[in-house]
Amino acid sequence: QVQLVESGGGLVQAGGSLKLSCSASGSIFSINSMGWYRQAPGKQRGLVATITRGGATTYADSVKGRFTISRDDAKNTVYLHISTVKPEDTAVYYCNAEGLTYSSGTYYPSGWGQGTQVIVPS
Repeated sequence: QVQLVESGGGLVQAGGSLKLSCSASGSIFSINSMGWYRQAPGKQRGLVATITRGGATTYADSVKGRFTISRDDAKNTVYLHISTVKPEDTAVYYCNAEGLTYSSGTYYPSGWGQGTQVIVPS
């Protein structure tokens, strides 16, 4: 089973910054795509940013220019650097991984983390 563990959430004042991390545990051979999604209170979970194994990135329009996604394949970790945070960034942020291949040969099409809360007071 895929295990993704997020960290780095918390309370941050508007205009501040923080960095989220998500690591996939286990002996992993490769991960095709990694990304971040978020779910604000009363809203559906939506895309924040994704990054492919080749480094191609996509961002939601609402975060372009403020959020930066990156990954360290040696650590099976994806990061989300959030700058100039706004109250509307308040949400639970979920890590996603697509196309995980473990060294054993086991393949998982997708996995999700448990989420990390980001709160930006208005």
